[in-house]
Formats: sequence, C-alpha cells, structure tokens
Amino acid sequence: MRTTNLTFSTGSTNLAGTLVSDDRTGPGPVVLLLPGSGPIDRDSNMKRLAIGVTGQLADHLAEEGLASFRYDKRGVGASDGDYKSAGFHDNIADATVAIAMLRARTDVDPDDIFVVGHSEGALIATELAVTDRRLAGAVLLAGTATLGEEVLRWQATNVSASLPRPVKLLLRVLRQDILRTQSKRLEQIKATTGDTARIQLVKINAKWLREFMTHDPAPSLASIQIPVLALTGSKDIQVNPDDVDRICGLVASDYSGRVIDDLTHLLRKEAGPPSVRTYKKQAKRPVDNELLATVSAWVQEHAATTTTETTP
Repeated sequence: MRTTNLTFSTGSTNLAGTLVSDDRTGPGPVVLLLPGSGPIDRDSNMKRLAIGVTGQLADHLAEEGLASFRYDKRGVGASDGDYKSAGFHDNIADATVAIAMLRARTDVDPDDIFVVGHSEGALIATELAVTDRRLAGAVLLAGTATLGEEVLRWQATNVSASLPRPVKLLLRVLRQDILRTQSKRLEQIKATTGDTARIQLVKINAKWLREFMTHDPAPSLASIQIPVLALTGSKDIQVNPDDVDRICGLVASDYSGRVIDDLTHLLRKEAGPPSVRTYKKQAKRPVDNELLATVSAWVQEHAATTTTETTP
C-alpha cells in the first residue's frame, strides 16, 4: 500500500488529507474515515490527547488490502480555516466534498465508497448515508440516536458519577453541582448568535455546539437505505450504549449492531469502572483489535470490488 497527500477545496477553504491505496489495475473500494469532535487531525489526534483512532483504522484497513482517506479538520494540521468558527453542518459539507473528490479519481470505484465515523464522525456518516445513496455502506463507531442536547446531559451525568469519591465530597463542600452548572452553560450557549463565544472566560465554538444540541439523528437513521454497522462499547460514558438497539429499531436497511464488552469511548478495552480519568492511559494503548477486525470484515463483506487484481 502507498500513501498520497491530497488536498480538496470546500468553499474557499483547502483541506489536507492522506489517501492510502494499493497498486490495483482498476478502480476499487475506498473508506472515508471521519474522526470525533474537537480540533482533531486526520489521525484523530489533538494537542492534549492523541487517540489515533482514524490513523490506526487506516493502518489496519491497509493490512487487509483496503484503501482509505482521512483528512485534517478546518484549522487543524495542514488544513486551512478556523476550527472554532466551523459548525456541525460545515463538517458535514466538508465530508460531502471529500466523497466527491474520491469519486472523481480513476482508482476509486464511485459506487464502492464507505464511510466510517467515530463519535461526531458517526453522526456525519449518518447524514451522508441519507443524502448519498450511492455509498456502499456506513459504519457508526460510538454513534448516537439521541438529540444532541440530551447526549450532552447524559455525558455530564455519567462523567459526574465517574469522579473519585474525594472529588465528589469536595464538590459538595463547595456546594458545586456539576449537572446544574452544565445546564446553566448550555442555556448560555443557546443564547449566543456568533460562531464563537466566551463561557466562563473560555472561548468556545458556539456555532458547533448550537447546531449539535439541536441535531436529532433519529429521522435520518430511519431514512437510510444503505447497509449500516453500529458498534459501541459497554463502558462508553459519552454515548449511551443502549443507542445501538435504538439505531436497530430505526434503520430499515441491512443492519448489524453490537455493544462490545468493556470497550470505552476511545475504542479501547478497560478493566474497572469507566472514567474519563483513564483516557490518557487508554490512549497509549492501541485501538481494540476486535473492533478493527469487525470493521474491516464488514467492509470486505459489503464491498463490490475488493478482489480487483493488482499489478505484479
């Protein structure tokens, strides 16, 4: 397999990414990899936490003979633009242009393109699966079927519950209620109108948060007509694992869903109670092999041209 640096334009913004491909003699399948939320690069890394999900997915797919493309978000890595002013719908638009760019290549089968998204990327993959019925399939890793604001409130409840006992006691002494504080901040964000805002003196991407909070993936999931695979970990405290069953009840097309035991939101298996306090430790380990193998096997099963011959 070989790697090629590519750029594509979305409006006046140039985004940069990596195509991993082989030496096949004709067009073949390709997987578009979409990372989670935040200022994340093509490998799913940010300054304070490098989780490497899409980078490791690309490496694994290459080992299985599958091509892939991943790119840096706006204002991150080698891409132009400003991350903090990019909304959720902007991210969907960028992924749509990426598919069009791939579809125009001679080494890509235009009807054999898959989207694999993690967290926010899974929501984007859901929208692409509705608007682009030429896609060969969509894989939702830690995806959700719930209104965005409800997801944020569910996250706050579970993150609060995962705090160590001394911290909980301290918060009680200080009379600080995490859930009440978060609810207040969500209301402040709803009242904003600009791309960015300062909440508690911190500059945030208000546009993305407003759009995410009002986004309900359920109608889109119910409209999908292409094959779907949904995988979430039983120890995910950012996305409700029960949503795997809810997605099953909504998707009317070919669907496979599974909750993987002990898997966290970072797609690693973790012993003991789930907690964001272990994220840095988890990130030092590779993405779970079981998840990687499940994704590649599903893509190979649904790909039309995986067996295309390559040059000697």
